Amino acid sequence: MKQPVAVIAPGFEAPALVAAAGPKAELHFLEFFAATLRNANTRRGYMRAVGEFLDFCAAMGAPSIVAIEPLHVAAYIEWLTQQKSAPTAKARLAAVRSLFDWLVVKQVVPANPASSVRGPKHSVKRGKTPVLAPDEARQLLDAIDVSTPVGLRDRALMGLMVYSFARIGAVLGMKVEDVFVQNRRLWVRLHEKGGKQHEMPCHHNLEAYLQAYIEGCSLAGDPKGPLFRTIGRGTDQLTTEPLAQPNAHAMVRRRAAAAGIKTKIGNHTFRATGITAYLKNGGVLEKAAAMANHSSTRTTQLYDRRQDGMTLDEIERVLI
Repeated sequence: MKQPVAVIAPGFEAPALVAAAGPKAELHFLEFFAATLRNANTRRGYMRAVGEFLDFCAAMGAPSIVAIEPLHVAAYIEWLTQQKSAPTAKARLAAVRSLFDWLVVKQVVPANPASSVRGPKHSVKRGKTPVLAPDEARQLLDAIDVSTPVGLRDRALMGLMVYSFARIGAVLGMKVEDVFVQNRRLWVRLHEKGGKQHEMPCHHNLEAYLQAYIEGCSLAGDPKGPLFRTIGRGTDQLTTEPLAQPNAHAMVRRRAAAAGIKTKIGNHTFRATGITAYLKNGGVLEKAAAMANHSSTRTTQLYDRRQDGMTLDEIERVLI
């Protein structure tokens, strides 16, 4: 019979430094990932961060996880900031801190060696996510051939992200029944981080895209099935398997190239594009935050790229 952690995180095992501290340490280490991290993406990110950190500590001569000191953590963060961006270093430090907080509670280690280590300073007022101008977004959507199931799917997927400001994870987690009628309008139900459900009405374009997709691919008869699905190899027909994020990203890049879009866009581009277009047309920041399911308008402001046009206008004043 499979071990419980194998069901939650297939192929994941306790690193050598953890095993060296004994069965109790190994058990509680695996419990941390299985019991405290419910979001699959967060769990994978924490596994990656902790695995890298423990490999670093092993290379520095630490005999077990119990022997890790603040100096090990500080050296790791110093090394990491030379390899990666400041936000990456801060995120991985947070993962290490969370793990050791858990191990302190479980009496595996006496103190958290990461609690006294400071991450690199980082202040952001403008996001890095590439955005599309409204005419580019329209060009991309209009370039899709919707005479096939894959075309209907791709237009509906990108339309959902741009018109609802939805995260790719929330979109790909939808079931067919998460598109529903309320007050004679089509609504969508998004499953956001932390198990939160976020419902909002559809823009009229999005309503048309979703209806065409669901009807054209005969999905209404499978309400519990995934809304966005893979395409069967050699069949051009939808399967019952949900579309994965890497496949969605590859699709977006492929569609952008076919439409002649030069900007190197990704899944998150549509969220930033939709928010910027909404605010440019008189939208209110607080409403944009509610639509994007942001807990703070400061997060929404990172997606507001209205100032880009102003900056370009000012640059062109350098008449030489």
